Amino acid sequence: MKSATVRFKSTGMILFWLLLWQVASVALHNNIILVGPLEVIHSLLFQAFTVEFWKTIAFSFGKISLGFFLAFMAGIIIGGAAYRFPLLEDFLQPPVSFLKSVPVASFIILALIWIGSENLSLFISFLVVFPMIYIHTMAGLRSADKKLLEMARVFRMPPFKKLYYIYRPALLPHLISGCRVALGMSFKSGIAAEVIGVPGHSIGERLYMAKIYLSTADLFAWTLVIVVISAAFEALFLRVLSLASPTSVLVKRREE
Repeated sequence: MKSATVRFKSTGMILFWLLLWQVASVALHNNIILVGPLEVIHSLLFQAFTVEFWKTIAFSFGKISLGFFLAFMAGIIIGGAAYRFPLLEDFLQPPVSFLKSVPVASFIILALIWIGSENLSLFISFLVVFPMIYIHTMAGLRSADKKLLEMARVFRMPPFKKLYYIYRPALLPHLISGCRVALGMSFKSGIAAEVIGVPGHSIGERLYMAKIYLSTADLFAWTLVIVVISAAFEALFLRVLSLASPTSVLVKRREE
């Protein structure tokens, strides 16, 4: 009953803001400055029935998600190695700090010079996500229970069991927390890179062309597409990641 009330309330809030948006668009009466949700939906449906629309989504989603996955794996592996070897952590501290602090626009311009526009979004999403995953991996491993680690050392627990039963429960909450931010940032930075680099058949190219032709409806439509695919990818990835957490395993066993 409570969940139904919450859903009803959320739906009402969304409808309220959509109505307010439509009223503002009608009152302004300028489709270049602001279009209403009806025009955006019309533009989206018109494009959704074309093959090019889905090719564009596949291109951008494929590049950005691949960049995220590569950064996710690299962040865990290198973060784990840096935790194991403190000298490696000291060695990596300057470049990781550099990646955290340098503006994304600077990376995009440099990447255009180095690798061109074809794989620009993949490269930028990797650079943005890697330091987040690396830092959260280090924090998660360091949060492992010292008493359990001491017990594992005394009883000579095999490294794999130590990793699974001690480090995994400590690491996963930090990884999930880091991924909540990193997933959104990967799409924001990846699309920004495409807008600047304008690779063919990309969402960034569509946004750039919407700006050139002053097509605000197309601009809003593609922005909506970005929000939807980013939210769907985030929900799916975090769901898969949470299934590996000790809490989800315990709940599953209780249900059985």
